[in-house]
Amino acid sequence: MQRGALGTAGSAMASKYLIVALAIFSSFTQVVIEASSWWSLGMNPMNPMNPVQMPEVYIIGAQPLCSQLAGLSQGQKKLCQLYQDHMQFIGEGAKTGIKECQYQFRHRRWNCSTVDNNSVFGRVMQIGSRETAFTYAVSAAGVVNAMSRACREGELSSCGCSRAARPKDLPRDWLWGGCGDNIEYGYRFAKEFVDARERERLYQRGSYESARIMMNLHNNEAGRRTVYSLADVACKCHGVSGSCSLKTCWLQLADFRKVGDALKEKYDSAAAMKLNTRGKLVQVNSRFNAPTIHDLIYIDPSPDYCVRNESTGSLGTQGRLCNKTSEGMDGCELMCCGRGYDQFKTVQRERCHCKFHWCCYVKCKLCTEVVDQFVCK
Repeated sequence: MQRGALGTAGSAMASKYLIVALAIFSSFTQVVIEASSWWSLGMNPMNPMNPVQMPEVYIIGAQPLCSQLAGLSQGQKKLCQLYQDHMQFIGEGAKTGIKECQYQFRHRRWNCSTVDNNSVFGRVMQIGSRETAFTYAVSAAGVVNAMSRACREGELSSCGCSRAARPKDLPRDWLWGGCGDNIEYGYRFAKEFVDARERERLYQRGSYESARIMMNLHNNEAGRRTVYSLADVACKCHGVSGSCSLKTCWLQLADFRKVGDALKEKYDSAAAMKLNTRGKLVQVNSRFNAPTIHDLIYIDPSPDYCVRNESTGSLGTQGRLCNKTSEGMDGCELMCCGRGYDQFKTVQRERCHCKFHWCCYVKCKLCTEVVDQFVCK
């Protein structure tokens, strides 16, 4: 009887450990799934984890492409199956957003660095900071940009040139109807695809996860609206000897650098938010004007980007180049967080003493220069 009781107790203990182990594994799997992102479509196309730009995977009526793409939610996979020809441009939009993020933050402690996995930016995106807000906005904007242009260039079967209405302030003798960027279609598809991940998640009202979903959706929309609002009318002259007696006009996207600059300004003035008792996001400081749909919002303070921290995903600034003479964020004092810096010399080669020769080429010499560079300790 005693041996049987011990056997029963041992079995119960083993079952308990098994349940705990399964719970740990389940939570780990959830973190991995949540960490992966459609942003990975914008990474190096030669990476075997990113087959989106390989022509051989586009098979009509089949689904090999969508099953190979890491980081897509269930809703995004369904859209992929319906619009396989769109996926290349989703990838281009993600790549555009990533590159613009890295340009805008090139002189900051957090410089939008990517890591070598499907999360693209690492654990730092699990924090609802203003940096996360900017990243969501600029990547959503990148998709609108890429899809709108793909429509205009005839790359997609489901859309073509813009059908935007003629602006009321356009002179009556100017023609409206050149092939413009189809921002309406780009906006709609980007909204459906990018927001799909957030909309299919179900969390308890008033939870932190529900706040993150609302924050992500708001910033996605702010990014898309920025592209839409910066689009402008472009015109081309017609007439004898360039007399410009007639103009044809169409709707054209702004250069994406303009979009990045606008979103960077919104990042600097982003609004801190919190959940109220009704499970809605409200401003932390009610004395400020409430954020509009065009503004960025965040719910968490930024982590310390000065030092490497595996739990927050901060890569730190050790080894980063800094500007010894600058008093801005790229200056050694701020970039290195007071740790000091090391100096070394490097040889730079560049073209110089260029001369134009008739006709018609430019010939240059190759000059070398030894320059001082500074890196954070």
